[in-house]
Order: sequence, then C-alpha cells, then structure tokens
Amino acid sequence: MRVRLKGDAICTLFLLVALCSLLYSQLEHLVPVGNKEPTQKKPSVTPKIFSDPRAPWRPMPAEATVPRPQVTPIIRRTDVANNRVQTTTLPPLTDSAFNFKRYLLNKDKRNFNLLINQPKKCRKTPGGPFLLIAIKSVVEDFDRREIVRKTWGREGLVNKEQIQRVFLLGTPKNRTVLATWETLIHQESQTYRDILLWDFMDTFFNLTLKEIHFLNWAAEFCHNVKFIFKGDADVFVNIENIVDFLERHDPTEDLFVGDIIYNARPIRVRKSKYYIPETMYGLSIYPAYAGGGGFLLSSCTMRKLSRACREVELFPIDDVFLGMCLQRINLKPILHEGFKTFGIVKPSAAPHLQTFDPCFYKDLMVVHSLKVAEIWLMWNLLHGPRLSCTQKQQVKKPFQWKKKAQITQASPLR
Repeated sequence: MRVRLKGDAICTLFLLVALCSLLYSQLEHLVPVGNKEPTQKKPSVTPKIFSDPRAPWRPMPAEATVPRPQVTPIIRRTDVANNRVQTTTLPPLTDSAFNFKRYLLNKDKRNFNLLINQPKKCRKTPGGPFLLIAIKSVVEDFDRREIVRKTWGREGLVNKEQIQRVFLLGTPKNRTVLATWETLIHQESQTYRDILLWDFMDTFFNLTLKEIHFLNWAAEFCHNVKFIFKGDADVFVNIENIVDFLERHDPTEDLFVGDIIYNARPIRVRKSKYYIPETMYGLSIYPAYAGGGGFLLSSCTMRKLSRACREVELFPIDDVFLGMCLQRINLKPILHEGFKTFGIVKPSAAPHLQTFDPCFYKDLMVVHSLKVAEIWLMWNLLHGPRLSCTQKQQVKKPFQWKKKAQITQASPLR
C-alpha cells in the first residue's frame, strides 16, 4: 500500500512540473524578456503625403500635417498573471475639429514659399493698373474662378481704367488627390496667368496666412497699383460702380472701405465655426473690421498693412486679424452701404418684391453668397439692353391700413 501511494505522489509531482514548464513557455510569448527588441518593427503611422518626392508642393507645418504620436502597448505584469494583455491608445485627432493647441504651437510660422507667381502681372500697364482684383479661392473651385473671369472679374478697360486680376490659393486640404490638382492648377496658370499659389494648406483658419502673403506679394510685385479690391469668389461685384467710386479718391492717401462691423464680440460657443477661447483673445470686443466678402483699399494703405502684418500676432479669423492691423496703423475703416457682405435682406415693408432683381444690384458695390449660376445670370441681366429701373407705377391713392380706412375715409389724391 505504501509503495502504491509513493508511486502516485511521484507521478502527480511529475505532471505538475510538466504543466508548470508548459505554462512558463507560454508566458515567454506574452512578456518580452529583458530589453529585447522585437524582430519585426511596426510601420510608421504617419501617412505618406506625396507619391512623388520631386513634387514641388510641400506640406504645411502649421495644421493637420504634424505626425501623430505612435502608440505602444503597455503590458502590466498583474494582468499577465491573469492571462490578460491591456493596451492604452490615445484618442485620434479629427480633421473636422480645429486644434487650438496645434495652432498655437505653429502660429509663428508665417513665411511660406510662393509656388506659382505672376511677377509681371502689374507691369503690363505703363504706370501700373488702376485696380487689382484679388480673389480668395481654393484649388478645387475652378468653376467659381471661371465665372469670375467671364463676368465681373474680366481684365481690361472699365470706364477707361485698366483692371488686372489674381486668385489667391493654398495647397489642397485633400492630400490624396494632390498630384491631379497639381497638374490641373499649373495648366490653369499657364492659360490665364492669374494664379498665386503658396505652400500652406488651404483651410479656414489659414486664411490669415493668405492675407499676409498677398499683402507682401502686392507690396513687392504690384507696388505701382492704384487701388485693390480683395474679396471672395462667391460674390457679385458691380465693377463699374467700384471704378466710378475710386476715381474720386487719391491712391496716395489712406483708404479702406467695405461693410464694416463694429463692436463684434468673440464667439465662445465651442460648436461655432468662429469659436475663439478666452486664452487666445481675452478682450470682450473685436476692433472694427470689414466683412471678408469684399473691401477696397488704396496702394498707400496696402503698403502700411503689409508692414503692420509683420508686427501683429497672427489670429485665426482673417477679417478680425486685418482689423487688428488697421488698429495698429491707427486707420479707421469706412462703412459703405453698397457692400452687402451678408447678402441682400428682403425688405419687410415690401415682401412682394424679389431681392434677386437686377434693379437691387444696379447701385450696389458687392453682394455676397451667390451661386455660380446666379453670378452669371445677374451679370447678364445688368448688362442686358432691356434693363430699365426708371419706370414707376402711377399711384392713384395713398397707402392706408385696412382698419384705419374703415374709420376715416380720406379723399383719394388725383
């Protein structure tokens, strides 16, 4: 009996040793021994932006191109004992939400290369052009640039004054189609000679970079221009009214005219497109600034603003930033009722009237937020031979409210 018990104990002990050896060999695959490096390296998570290393476009270091941190698994020994491996990962960075931390880290990078230039744009006219039209655009919006070229943004003579045109672009935000857009934009530039392209990414919060780079370009390559109109590609401009207005001003004196916004407050709502935290702007009111749909400035003011932009700290909203620069040079912008950068508001006293009427646009300077087809249609209506805005209907009796008319019967005017 004792011999049989000893044999069972020895067999049990042998089985336990074998089981422990097997478990130990399995644990070696879960926990790296010492400081041994893995034999196979993980691929980098930083996306490859350019398929062709010889491409002239370079990524912008200011937004959305900062490499994302690599995530390494953290293995806790207490979890190994429970046969569990736990990993911690950082939340992904979304492209739709604006990253203020990244912006603040890169906001001082304000010098970017000019990839496509038009150095002879303002040398075509002896003495320089009377008016330079500068339109903010993005690479993808070819249709908007084309409609501007064929309507209010035509180059040539208007009221015997020479007009020139440039479009202001950054590199596309969609990096996967960069090679295609690169070919198209170079072809467009060779055809029209009106493209200015810088190597910062074309995003909403980089419009300030577009502002300062254009002013620097104008001061260097278009210093002989008399006046500048700067606006968006989705506006309708009555260029004849613009020229007529500017002919009464001296380009050697300060001039900044537009739809001026006074006492605007920073928006603190996080979901807003224009959200600005107090850590970035602590004051309660913005300086006076012009709505970005379009504004006018003289060559004298252009040179002063180009210098002021180098001294003022960058701000992510370009309209407000330019207002800060105006405040820096102690220049008060002029409000003009002809600049409708928020569109035409339908008159409440005449709801039967249509706001998309050429007679509404005839005496205006700039109307914002129009579609491509609407710009084309309005241009043709305003320049059509049948347009007549002087006809007035004969009024037989004065206007009266219905209730008041029942109480007092006024004799109609004949």
